[in-house]
Amino acid sequence: TLDAEARQALRQSQAQPLLEDLKAWLLVCRGQIPNGSSSAKAIDYTLKRWAALTHYLTDGRVPIDNNWIENQIRPIAIGRKNWLFAGSLRAGKRAAAIMSLIQSARLNGHEPFAYLKDVLTRLPTQQQSRIGELLPHRWRPDSA
Repeated sequence: TLDAEARQALRQSQAQPLLEDLKAWLLVCRGQIPNGSSSAKAIDYTLKRWAALTHYLTDGRVPIDNNWIENQIRPIAIGRKNWLFAGSLRAGKRAAAIMSLIQSARLNGHEPFAYLKDVLTRLPTQQQSRIGELLPHRWRPDSA
């Protein structure tokens, strides 16, 4: 595994020339394609977001892709159609809040069932001024 500086240097030496060639090719192609066509829209979309697409070249800490986050949200995307039948908008919002808490607990290294069980047990007696302590990024199992 390379450190951020070495990764940035490698990206700039190997990927940057390829991306410069790609951009030049896109610009040439765009000049030959009629406005409004699907290809023109695709090329325009890419060129409009060029800075974001190539940002990883300037910072070795930035991942080259977003696969990690895509994998994190995949269960939500897969279940999207099922949630149309949550019963109501209010029920859908509740389901979304619960799923957000569960995923946030996972991302903060907590086992979701233990987190929810502890939070739901403590919630009725938790002081309003200390409610933030129950959020996944601040939560500690009840040891008192």
